[in-house]
Amino acid sequence: MIASSSRLPKHRFSSDGVEIAYFDTGEGDPVLCIHGFASNAHINWTYPGWVDTLTRAGRRVIALDNRGHGDSEKLYDPAAYHTTLMAEDARALLDHLGIESTVVLGYSMGSRITAFLAHRHPGRVRAAIMGGLGIKLVDGVGLPESIAEALEAETLEEVTDPQGRMFRAFAMQTQSDRRALAACIRGSRNLMSREEAAAIACPVLIAVGTKDEIAGVPEPLAAIIPKGEVLSIPDRDHMPAVGDKVFKAGALAFLARIAA
Repeated sequence: MIASSSRLPKHRFSSDGVEIAYFDTGEGDPVLCIHGFASNAHINWTYPGWVDTLTRAGRRVIALDNRGHGDSEKLYDPAAYHTTLMAEDARALLDHLGIESTVVLGYSMGSRITAFLAHRHPGRVRAAIMGGLGIKLVDGVGLPESIAEALEAETLEEVTDPQGRMFRAFAMQTQSDRRALAACIRGSRNLMSREEAAAIACPVLIAVGTKDEIAGVPEPLAAIIPKGEVLSIPDRDHMPAVGDKVFKAGALAFLARIAA
């Protein structure tokens, strides 16, 4: 079950006509947090302790609900979920808050969005922490189509694909709009070319669980990104790695290094 935690109040703004919800807490240098597929800002960042970890380290934490997720607007056309559009939502939030440049922390789909944001708007991303996504940023098509089919199934019981069943159960647990998530899966399975990844100029920490079969291994991606480095999260697969203490400690150490 999802751990209970106080929910931070959310604000809203319009990103090119799409209503996006976000929270903004703490003081100091900002970190923009972008959650993974079928999650939302609170589930990805508040409940696993990231907000407390970062605010205690003197950071301002900003986290949005991606379009189709959480309290943001639900869209049902897969074309509305291309990763470039979701990256523009993040850029628009920075504009809305008057933030010129920031560290961006993403997980899984949020890391893919982070990479696209860093490539398209290099001046806005001072450094990036990409959790739950390795070489599958450039090799593979992200989460499979079978997850969309699992989300659209009448019942959980009829879903036999293990990965589809996991995400369907997670979407039910988070009380998500499954039709919007199915459209998101179909529209956001976008690859970045190796040339685009190689053009990401900022420091990038690539954090992946050693048992994560969804992300792809991190080392080849770190070899492509000029300032890429790897953080291995021991004995964790995709979901549990999100809140792992090794991930948090490695992220804080990375932030301290780039600030030095």
